[in-house]
Amino acid sequence: MSTMLQTIVKEIKALKPVPQVAQQIMSVVEDPDSSVAEVAKIVQYDPSITANILRVCNSAYTSSPRQVDSVQDAITFLGLDKLVEIVLINCGSEDLKKGHKGYGLDEGDLWKNSIFSALIAKQIAEKMKNPNKQLIFTASMLKDIGKVILSRYVADSFTKINNLVQNEGLSFKDAEKKVIGIDHTELGALVAKIWKFSPKMIYMIRNHHLSDDKSARENQDTMIIYLADVVAMMMGVGVGSDGLAYTFYDDVLGKLNISPIDIQEIMMESNEELSRVEELLKLNE
Repeated sequence: MSTMLQTIVKEIKALKPVPQVAQQIMSVVEDPDSSVAEVAKIVQYDPSITANILRVCNSAYTSSPRQVDSVQDAITFLGLDKLVEIVLINCGSEDLKKGHKGYGLDEGDLWKNSIFSALIAKQIAEKMKNPNKQLIFTASMLKDIGKVILSRYVADSFTKINNLVQNEGLSFKDAEKKVIGIDHTELGALVAKIWKFSPKMIYMIRNHHLSDDKSARENQDTMIIYLADVVAMMMGVGVGSDGLAYTFYDDVLGKLNISPIDIQEIMMESNEELSRVEELLKLNE
């Protein structure tokens, strides 16, 4: 391992990990048979998360017809899916919320893209009746954690990386790998491993561009994350300097049995979701 790569890997320790309560919830939702009671048991003893859930429940984000005063009320009103969504958004990595100049992302841009693509991924998973929708949501939200560390190195090498993209037709990720020695998906997988995420989560973060491991293009969960990322970028939500400089695998649509018309519908529905996301982000400022 080169000196630069050793330095990059060491910087993982400087990241603020996803809180323990979020990791516990991630473990629970990986089980398709998980219950509201199991999540409630984790949440109810964390005052900060409880306060945030109640704040969100009583905001315009959920349009609750009555005052919600307890976690139990929130669970009844929200249901498991929405409760987990709010908890994970509240507990997501603080580092995603910062600006990342190497990728041309201002403060909040990467976080907004992460949340929005996660919501789209869950939407696609629901359309497909995929039982792992919460796992897909979480992996999609954290898929770009590697960019947090790599941003500074991308900034220093941006001209070289961009030249490879423009003149040699490399994807931005492959250009990162060639110039820096590691790309943001590899680094994200290392972060996930050090943070003790499940093997499934590590796999999806590592392969969310579908470009390295051919098995990822046969894995429905990972293909959903990939497609949601593409849709979010097409809609211009939190798009950085890497933009659409990635390979588009059009066979994914056929494998997921999703048509261009379906994509248009997802984009239209997601426009409404975007306003809700922006409201939720304001609540978390």
